[in-house]
Amino acid sequence: MRIAVISDIHANLHALEAVLAAIDADRVDQIWCLGDLVGYGPRPNECVALVRERASLCLAGNHDLAVLGRLELEFFADEAGAAAAWTRTVLGADAATYLGSLEPSASVEGVTLAHGSPRDPIWEYVLTHAAADAAFAVSREPLILVGHSHVALALASAGSGVAGGKAPPGTEIELAVGRHLLNPGSVGQPRDGDPRAAWLVIDTTTHGARFRRTTYPIELTQAEMRERGLPEVLAERLAHGV
Repeated sequence: MRIAVISDIHANLHALEAVLAAIDADRVDQIWCLGDLVGYGPRPNECVALVRERASLCLAGNHDLAVLGRLELEFFADEAGAAAAWTRTVLGADAATYLGSLEPSASVEGVTLAHGSPRDPIWEYVLTHAAADAAFAVSREPLILVGHSHVALALASAGSGVAGGKAPPGTEIELAVGRHLLNPGSVGQPRDGDPRAAWLVIDTTTHGARFRRTTYPIELTQAEMRERGLPEVLAERLAHGV
């Protein structure tokens, strides 16, 4: 079975549509989403509807919970809080119901999934070897999938420590041996210096994983953000992948 893993869409419909088209061309059997469908971007309802239709498994992210009112906006940076406040005003009932049905972590056979980390599914960023080591310590599964940081990562438990780091497009990981923590990166707002939409394919037959990037019309999402009065810094950063 081939599984596409996506995360951190952040209401960027053009990025999501481009990734779904690439997924369809890649003979994928299932789609898993690690959360943050909304926040930052201009098309929350459309993105939620698409993920609800296409994903067989989906988590809630911290921005999803903030838009639902389950997290206080004071915990977010100014621009992120402003975008979440705007999203609250436009989020439809169907989208809110779907987001409200999601949890920030899950597990399937052999896999732990968390928006942030297994230790703190809502808030913790796994960006260091120390954070990854803690994640391995609290999960017994051989594979951990996380989102939240918007950085594509491939980390492995290696003896007494952790090995690995950023995973540029085309990176291939052998999953048959050892324990691994993978972050697919962000569909809608990458922060690893590559503005293209990021995602990941896992093949349970070959026991491999491959990191992917997909180009999308960034300028269209930027125009929609500006039309809606969302913070300019959020629109500008899309062009730079930061």
